[in-house]
Amino acid sequence: MTTLSCFIAGLPKAELHLHIEGTLEPAMMLRLAERNRQPQPFPDVETAEKAYRFNDLQSFLDIYYRSTEVLVTEEDFYDLTLAYLEKAASQNVRHAEIFFDPQAHTARGIAFATVLRGMEQACTQAHRQLGISTRLIMCILRHLSEQEGMAMLHEATRWKRWITGIGLDSSERGNPPSKFRNLYREARREGFLLTAHAGEEGTAASVKETLDLLHVDRIDHGVRCMDDPALVEELVRRAVPLTVCPLSNVKLRVFGNMQEHNLKAMLEKGLHVTLNSDDPAYFGGYVNENFTAAAEALELSFSDIVRLAENSFNASMLSIVQKKIHLLELADYARRPAPGN
Repeated sequence: MTTLSCFIAGLPKAELHLHIEGTLEPAMMLRLAERNRQPQPFPDVETAEKAYRFNDLQSFLDIYYRSTEVLVTEEDFYDLTLAYLEKAASQNVRHAEIFFDPQAHTARGIAFATVLRGMEQACTQAHRQLGISTRLIMCILRHLSEQEGMAMLHEATRWKRWITGIGLDSSERGNPPSKFRNLYREARREGFLLTAHAGEEGTAASVKETLDLLHVDRIDHGVRCMDDPALVEELVRRAVPLTVCPLSNVKLRVFGNMQEHNLKAMLEKGLHVTLNSDDPAYFGGYVNENFTAAAEALELSFSDIVRLAENSFNASMLSIVQKKIHLLELADYARRPAPGN
């Protein structure tokens, strides 16, 4: 390992943009299909890996939803979530905020409680055995109607002890933030933290509308905000966190390659950027791989890398005391000589 990758490997960090269904590795997908006596989505691991090539967000989503059909039982969701948390803990992720898409499962006849209980059991075990804390964020599928989303929100209110936030994902094009204005108003009344995908497939205007109409606490992706200098100034002034996912952005052709990514420019503008893995089974890397790829391609400094980690804790749903504990650990780590020196 290089000095840089060693430093990243030991860096305490939080992950704030992670879709649990997007951690379904091909080997687990095939194993769960066999366990549940379902048709295999792909004949073997190699074929599945070759299929993970996308031209845009929609071509990715088509494969993504096809693959999730192997998730049926509480045990499946437990296994999936624990596998991710074990991987995250091995990469020094101290805290993870996990998106899940119940509508992708309830539409197949899977009970909401089946999804949630399996995930929560894994989160509890990972906290006890690995020391990693978690929060769950229920995402609304934006290609479906607001009425259908409202039904999920009402279900989520019954599980507030386990669900901390509400998010918005799936196809950005043709599904503007305004479509879910009433849902987000009600979610805020219920006390959920609010976040939404914007400015990945969509434009800077989508980010602006998400802020102005949905009144979110965080923006997921948000990279297109850089096309609007006034919006950048507003995001900086309001210190709105942006959960950027570099490998995902390159894989989905938001940027042609990592050297073209605007992450460093976002940092230089003073945006509250965090770095995350999105759907790591599909996009070629978990959080450390995202840090390393971005750092190498964009020539990020060690202070840039530490700042991204600081931002991840500050932008999290953790309490002020919990944040301070993690930030003190991070500051201590940053003061040590870089590995290899």
